[in-house]
Amino acid sequence: MGALVFNVTTAALMVLMFKGGQALSGEGALRGRRVPWTAVVLTGLALAGVALQLCWAGAMDALDGDPSRSGWWRVVTSVFVQNGGVFGGAWNIATLAVVAALADWFWGTPIALGLFLCGILLPEHIDALVGAGGHHSTDPRNFAGSSGATYFLGATLAAALLVRVVRAGRGGARSTEGLLAAGVPVLGLAMWCAQSNGHGLVAVYGFLLGAFTCLVARPSVPCPAPAGAPSGGGPAGSVP
Repeated sequence: MGALVFNVTTAALMVLMFKGGQALSGEGALRGRRVPWTAVVLTGLALAGVALQLCWAGAMDALDGDPSRSGWWRVVTSVFVQNGGVFGGAWNIATLAVVAALADWFWGTPIALGLFLCGILLPEHIDALVGAGGHHSTDPRNFAGSSGATYFLGATLAAALLVRVVRAGRGGARSTEGLLAAGVPVLGLAMWCAQSNGHGLVAVYGFLLGAFTCLVARPSVPCPAPAGAPSGGGPAGSVP
């Protein structure tokens, strides 16, 4: 029962972030949008990692993030190999593709890739800073898997949505979007406190960095309007 609740809350958090990213980029058809290179690159690396695991029995030993093994590359390569079985691996790669595409359309490719890299490198250092390491590390990878960095990246979209809502002021649709966005760190903290679910606290880290990035860098980042949007205004996903 505990495992079921863990999986349901983890999936619910992803749904919140997906809806936030969708609200930012617009719900128009995919046709007409530019190629989301962040999703192409990251999903390609993840698929290559799985293919390598299937072809080479020693791939996990060589590439995972087991702290008992040496290797400076492991912190990055461990993201692109999967250890959650067929369903877990498929979930990780599918969510990576979707979240990375939404992030690319909103942030632009360079910032989206940079935020994903932050999702790989920052959590363990923040863990050490706030004393959340050890057995209850916020890194949900269990030495391998892309979910931690994906949830981190997805939470940046929720943060950007909340910033947009706050700047735009009150309104029915805006209020709903604000609650949706604020639900990400709230649910994330609840998951961490109740379940020691690392996806939750990693999402909080991503939310904080996303808010900061949105305030500092977002106005200068181009964001193509979705298909069918009027061409005379500003980018559909931009923060007013």
